[in-house]
Amino acid sequence: MPEQPKTIGFIGTGIMGAPMAANLLKAGCRVVVHNRTKSRAQPLLEQGALWADTPAEAAERADFVITCLPNTPDVQQVLLGPDGVCQTARAEFVCIDTSTICPDATRTIAALLGQKGVLFFDAPVSGGQIGAVEGKLSIMLGGPQEHIETVRPILEMLGRTITYCGPVGCGQMTKLANQIMVIHTIVSIAEGLAFAKKAGLNLQTTLSAVLAGAAYSHSLKHLGPKILAGDWKPAFKVDLQIKDLNLILNYAQRIGQPLPATALARELLSILSARGRGQDGTQALFEVIEQMGQ
Repeated sequence: MPEQPKTIGFIGTGIMGAPMAANLLKAGCRVVVHNRTKSRAQPLLEQGALWADTPAEAAERADFVITCLPNTPDVQQVLLGPDGVCQTARAEFVCIDTSTICPDATRTIAALLGQKGVLFFDAPVSGGQIGAVEGKLSIMLGGPQEHIETVRPILEMLGRTITYCGPVGCGQMTKLANQIMVIHTIVSIAEGLAFAKKAGLNLQTTLSAVLAGAAYSHSLKHLGPKILAGDWKPAFKVDLQIKDLNLILNYAQRIGQPLPATALARELLSILSARGRGQDGTQALFEVIEQMGQ
């Protein structure tokens, strides 16, 4: 196995990024963190992480940089902006982007960084906050196949399954396919539980029964109990899910693939966002479905 890198820069310490960076610390890595709001990184600093004032500083002090950011413009700014990683990254430096962003933008970022000799991998993740905390994420890797072993030791600290999906951008396209399937699962959970409640069933009994059958899923296991408890705290925010669905539908239009049910899911989530609930978890979709029957 290749030698473990001495220092990893980690940029973006939100719901997913913070536990991922924490797992790198637990694995014995020296981690330099940067986040737009420093207070969000404070727990990591207390665990031994070092602070960088800018992404450029994080790259200057690290051998690798991992980004975990909300949207395409955020990744572009952090990697290519005036204080970005590109300002201090050198030849054979490695960037790993675990965000979910536009595949076309991913390819452009890789090409621009490649002009400086920087290796770029898109490595979006699935498994939610629990997967990030437990180090059991599924990682969908795109990038130069001949350099996979350079990044594998790092990714193995973050995830249980690492799947090479193809050249740069293929990780992102695979993640978008994943998000299509996930959102339909969440819609089905919301509709199933709303139906059960309207029909007068005991929701806990219903949940226990369906978890034991063919309807079982990771989402049902973790979001079903939250719905029953009225817990809308996000493992994944409504507004971020809408962002992903916009990426999906824009790319689908470009390649000529209709996704009618995905478009409907976006409209249902948009109702929540319009009600000021964009920061709630996607399980709050249950309330939209339930209220349609009132």
